[in-house]
Amino acid sequence: MSTISRQPRLTAPPLAAEALTPDVATQLNPPHDDAEAARHRRRVAVVDGAGKGLSDQTRLLLRARLRVAAPLVLGGSTVFLIYALITGSMRMSSKQGYASWLHIALVPVTALATYVLWRPALPSWRMLRLAEAAVFGMPALVLLALDGGNPVNRNPLSISAAAWCGLIFTYGMFIPNPWQRGARVLVALALAPILLWGVQVWGASQVPAGQIQLLTAAGLLLLTSAVVAVYGTYVTNNLRLQAFEARQLGQYRLRELLGSGGMGDVYLAEHQLLKRPCAIKLIDPRRAADNEAQLRFEREVRATARLSHWNTVEIFDYGRTDDGMFYYVMEFLPGLTLQEIVERHGPLPAPRVVDLLRQACDALREAHAQGLIHRDLKPGNLFASERGGVFDVVKLMDFGVVELMGEGEARPWGPSPRLAGSPLYMAPEQALGGHEPDARSDIYSLGAVAYYLLTGQPPFTGERPIKVLIAHAHDPVRPPSELVPNVPPDLEAVVLKALAKNPDERFADAASFEASLAATSVADRWSREEAAAWWHANEPERIAAAAG
Repeated sequence: MSTISRQPRLTAPPLAAEALTPDVATQLNPPHDDAEAARHRRRVAVVDGAGKGLSDQTRLLLRARLRVAAPLVLGGSTVFLIYALITGSMRMSSKQGYASWLHIALVPVTALATYVLWRPALPSWRMLRLAEAAVFGMPALVLLALDGGNPVNRNPLSISAAAWCGLIFTYGMFIPNPWQRGARVLVALALAPILLWGVQVWGASQVPAGQIQLLTAAGLLLLTSAVVAVYGTYVTNNLRLQAFEARQLGQYRLRELLGSGGMGDVYLAEHQLLKRPCAIKLIDPRRAADNEAQLRFEREVRATARLSHWNTVEIFDYGRTDDGMFYYVMEFLPGLTLQEIVERHGPLPAPRVVDLLRQACDALREAHAQGLIHRDLKPGNLFASERGGVFDVVKLMDFGVVELMGEGEARPWGPSPRLAGSPLYMAPEQALGGHEPDARSDIYSLGAVAYYLLTGQPPFTGERPIKVLIAHAHDPVRPPSELVPNVPPDLEAVVLKALAKNPDERFADAASFEASLAATSVADRWSREEAAAWWHANEPERIAAAAG
């Protein structure tokens, strides 16, 4: 067994991520915080990034609850407003007319909140909190105004306290909140009328006998209601957290969040009957109502499911959750992306690079034969894993921006309105729009991946993405041997041909690229035994994950 030499890691300056898709921004600006970077490297990821998970589910649940509450408040306030106008009980010019004006304002405010909540797009957290304030805050203001108009000698236990208790319990049990935030809101709702009653008593010239006792009883009732509601919020939130952690999609039980990409979150899961680990990808809840996002997500599933090559990630199942979220189930891959391997261990030896690239070419050959181009080939979308006791098995992933090629082929999803792919690995014609990307565009991107594996940096780097794109189109590629002297000349020639500016000067297809790699002097020099030894020596925790 030959000795594997580890070469020094070469780093490139980060690129600005302005005007790019989330995928591209993450690729160009990885986290610099050491602790965060360490967590990122330790994760057994299927795609890059990190997701919010429960927070996103809470956002969806909050919208669903407010979608019910807002029309109810709107309908109730409208009915009472009409009743007050018909009976003449609304006194607009009286001393306490502000209560009537607040009641009138409640109708359009809740109507606007209802409109915002029922739009197809998922509102931001800020918009949801504003809608929450409209649905529950405005009725609280109306109640305060009505209390302000009551004489001190009116029994607060009759109507006012009951209305406040109803508002407190409804908010506490209906709105999903961490108990700390729920406590702040609920205590504020309970204290508001108590303080108002206190001011009224303080300013009254004469307080009827027994009124202090009645007000005290009403205040204790409100505070007790708030405490009970806070406890209900605490219990409900804990149950929701447990349900999320033990969440099940059909026969699949979610275990933990593995990572996030531009299209959705990926969870480690287990098939309940087969007891087989797998990875489940869910469309990002923040974009669940985005028709274009759903279309791209379903396109990724259809495109990947059509492929059956050993070196393409395998799709087991797909479907929709009860709340309409699209998901699909794929094989779980214990290992690292090629980007993570280079980031952790530096440039790879030439024999290993050739072995990894030939596997990627085999996966591309099947995809291209079926009329699919990947359009986003990069080290982060090529995964080195252990499968069936074999190490360094390459898996091609993330067909989220895949496109059909060939004249006359239907493209139901239409052209992407945004830059698709990473500028660091993008073919010149793809970046500048010279012509439609084809198989040779993927060849260029795979050549850029080869350059990265050999040298530890992409062919071109820069502070701004546009400069990188221009460099891909016009600047000559610096030979890899100038950065890493021991790159074999014949392998360097193959990589530079793949990186030719003119698509006609590149390899015509993945089979030609693979054949040229197989003809280099270092082909077939990286054995299964060497691959296994490398993983055991350098990534023992990945071996444990594979065994588990």
